[in-house]
Amino acid sequence: MSIAETHVEHVDVPGPVLSEEKRRQAEQICAKYPTRRSALLPLLYLVQSEVGWVPRQGMREVAEILGLTTAEVEAVATFYTMLKLHPCGRYVLSICTNPSCALLGGRRLLEHAREALGEGSEKATADGLFTVEEEECLAACDKAPVLTVNYVYYDRVTEERLDEMIAAIRAGQVPEASRGGVPGDLKETSQLLAGLETLRQERGREKGFDG
Repeated sequence: MSIAETHVEHVDVPGPVLSEEKRRQAEQICAKYPTRRSALLPLLYLVQSEVGWVPRQGMREVAEILGLTTAEVEAVATFYTMLKLHPCGRYVLSICTNPSCALLGGRRLLEHAREALGEGSEKATADGLFTVEEEECLAACDKAPVLTVNYVYYDRVTEERLDEMIAAIRAGQVPEASRGGVPGDLKETSQLLAGLETLRQERGREKGFDG
């Protein structure tokens, strides 16, 4: 779990967050569950796939769709740290600082990322590309130090390797992860977590392969 703050930001976005098409997708998601409220988490990811984070307006719309109170939705949104409650960069770098990673350079890696990406990078960098966050544990101690990019794992990352990854992402060439392939941006990842195909998958299917 992330050590980052989990409070709801005072900033919001004007509604509606979910278009008519996204509302239809929300109903498709709800239809997968025996009770509508079970679709709460996927619908929050659906909001995040639209906005890049989960604003209060999105929570209100999810509450309306599911027949819940906004407080009930907020209780879930503030529990799961993969739901971002503030504007984020397109690529979230989550760096583990638990003992195994810390002993092998994880904490230095976190400080290096903050220095490399500059002030404010724990919210979003000025170019809108990156957010850096400290992770309590990524459960891959034998691969330490570990970081994820939009929740896809990169093993034994050095400071030099991190610099290369940042440069590659800035150049539009996201490096392949140690496992899990090449991560999409946060909106695309959130679309997957909502249980929907991404544009990348749709294009791959049209060409006759998955990916």
